[in-house]
Amino acid sequence: MSRVAKMPVAVPQGVDVQIKEDQISVKGAGGQLSLAANALVKVNNEGGKLTFVPADESREANAMSGTMRQLVNNMVVGVTKGFERKLNLVGVGFKAAAQGARLNLNVGFSHAVNKDMPAGITVATPGPTEIVVKGADRQRVGQVAAEIRAIRPPEPYKGKGIRYADEKVAIKETKKK
Repeated sequence: MSRVAKMPVAVPQGVDVQIKEDQISVKGAGGQLSLAANALVKVNNEGGKLTFVPADESREANAMSGTMRQLVNNMVVGVTKGFERKLNLVGVGFKAAAQGARLNLNVGFSHAVNKDMPAGITVATPGPTEIVVKGADRQRVGQVAAEIRAIRPPEPYKGKGIRYADEKVAIKETKKK
């Protein structure tokens, strides 16, 4: 059995987990998330703890049990605490401004770039060169942050662009004569 799947997922108070044959849904203060259930994994709810057991002895069922456990754990953490991803803008005159569900970026193009946020994702700009993307769904938060970064990824010679707060950009040396 997968080592990850051996650990049960603790369901805190205020979180409602419903397990159906085709779907697992988690509802809490941060919202409601659902995941398609996999036939290779049996999910049991026993006294506030979710356990994941492979349906058979196949290698795929073993691997999928650990994957399902982590996806459901991310859903439980998402509806209780939520997830966030921080980005920084590096460059002269680069700035960001959040206006409701829209992010306005001035990142060195001749025009301002506007990015609309999908439902369930909020964006904040604590400073003109900082962006914080928040939401309950870990995958969507990471995807939106990656799409924002892709607007102007950091270039390797000066490091200008949009980067994750914890990202280290390797600066190349320029060509010498």
